Amino acid sequence: MTHIMELTHAYQWFTVIWWLLIGLFVVLYIILDGADLGSGIFSLFHPNSDERGAIMASMAGTWDANETWLVVAGGAIFGTFPLAYGSLFHYLMIPLMVVLWGIILRAVSLEFHHHSSSSRRIWDWGFGIGSLVTAFSAGVALGAFLQGFPITDGQVPTFQGGVMDFLSPFSLWTGVTAVIAAALAGGIYLRARFERDSSIYAQAMAWTDAMFYLALVAILGTVTWSFFKFPWAQARWLGPEWWMFMLAGAVVLFATWSMRRASHHQQDISAMLWLGVIVFINFGAMMATLYPWFVPGTLTLFDAANPSNSLTAFSYSMLGFIPVMLSYNFYQAWVFRARLHRLAAYESH
Repeated sequence: MTHIMELTHAYQWFTVIWWLLIGLFVVLYIILDGADLGSGIFSLFHPNSDERGAIMASMAGTWDANETWLVVAGGAIFGTFPLAYGSLFHYLMIPLMVVLWGIILRAVSLEFHHHSSSSRRIWDWGFGIGSLVTAFSAGVALGAFLQGFPITDGQVPTFQGGVMDFLSPFSLWTGVTAVIAAALAGGIYLRARFERDSSIYAQAMAWTDAMFYLALVAILGTVTWSFFKFPWAQARWLGPEWWMFMLAGAVVLFATWSMRRASHHQQDISAMLWLGVIVFINFGAMMATLYPWFVPGTLTLFDAANPSNSLTAFSYSMLGFIPVMLSYNFYQAWVFRARLHRLAAYESH
């Protein structure tokens, strides 16, 4: 039903609003927990246990709340787009399961590093590997999502492909791109969290210089590949709304230049904020490209949405939580705003 473009009923507006809110939840998770994942990837290249502990300490007060946005996004999809939820999670069962394992390993490693001295080195590696696995598997899931998948034609559409259909050269590429992008975000985050005279800060400076160029190549490669691989993307980017995507691209280029400039001048908070702008604009452009599809070539928003009564009830019960969660994230960022030193590591003396 790709012809459904005009919103003529309140139910359609509710559907689009919830789709945009789910996109907001996902992009908040990418921005907030992406930096944590990148910090874990960064820690894999540092053999010093105290430094790894300091990296863990830098996110000790915020990582669990950052991950809450992923839970909220999953719950919102279940409540508002149940038909897409059932088939999509079936299709992406393996990469999403690996994401969950990676998140669990990270959480366990964060706690066990603090409480176990004899096996601390194991949990140091667990923290980094869990971060790497989570970022890569989430990137694979995103690439597989963009490819779409076959479903049955019955009243309740279900996934009818194979268990490994999510794997493709494109989804593996987006997995690698996600790791590189997270690594860049982690380096910028650590520069904002540590004292400028600390060894971690100096290492993060060199790290972000390298990751910046890798991320630039990886993201441009993903956009180019998407243009030639997906007809729906090509049609939208060259269609009547082409000027909006050109404008979004110009904003991203300006934000990238501003982030790089702020990074060179050691304006670390500004660099982190500009990176957030880049992620937000890119994700918004992706959603604008997808509309009206929820899953490209598989289900539109309106095909996958909950019946109107259920959607309205779910909206009344959920929308009040969003400003509370946003307020809590801002409060956490304010409370834990102070820069750290390596000796801030868990159990370091």
